Amino acid sequence: MGYAENLWLFFILLFGIIAVPGLDMLFVLANALTGGINRGLAATAGIMLGGAVHTLNGAVGVGLLMHFVPVLFTPLLVAGAAYMAYIGIALMRSSIVVGDGGPAGSSAWKAFRQGLVTCLINPKAYLFILAVYPQFLKPNYGPIWMQATVMGLLTVATQAFIYGGLAISAGRSRTLLVDNPRATVLAGRAAGLLLFAVSLFTAWEGLRAA
Repeated sequence: MGYAENLWLFFILLFGIIAVPGLDMLFVLANALTGGINRGLAATAGIMLGGAVHTLNGAVGVGLLMHFVPVLFTPLLVAGAAYMAYIGIALMRSSIVVGDGGPAGSSAWKAFRQGLVTCLINPKAYLFILAVYPQFLKPNYGPIWMQATVMGLLTVATQAFIYGGLAISAGRSRTLLVDNPRATVLAGRAAGLLLFAVSLFTAWEGLRAA
């Protein structure tokens, strides 16, 4: 199999893993619904930066390290699930009221920071690195750093397309929430409940596999 076919297969797997609903997608959705398009896109940008960092980690051998020291994976997975549970609980306890300026006390910068952390501790991303990267970063296709750069650009572009499109779509529907404060509160709490439920399932799966 040549490099082009190798890269195409990587893209298919990448698109599938990003498109499957998970912590990152729910986080973008929650921010877009409660904070509008700007906050949704800010969360997406943070996740994109996290995706680039994951690619760098894969290139320098973190995936190999965790392959040889698998005991590190379960604590990392549980830590990621705990952080998402924390965000979910915060949303469930909040009473967000959306106006023209967005939810009180929120900011695009905060959404960006949380999006970055969310992606960096997302267990799905580490699973992807462990399972997929070693199969596609091959010396016979050229310098590893160059292959990792291309894979990183594909990752960021795919995240921008999927999560960015979700943020815009959800942000536009947010106008329906501006005139209905009760629906806004329920939407925020429902998003928090989803994040919390997914975090519990993630932690349970990781502990069961340990």
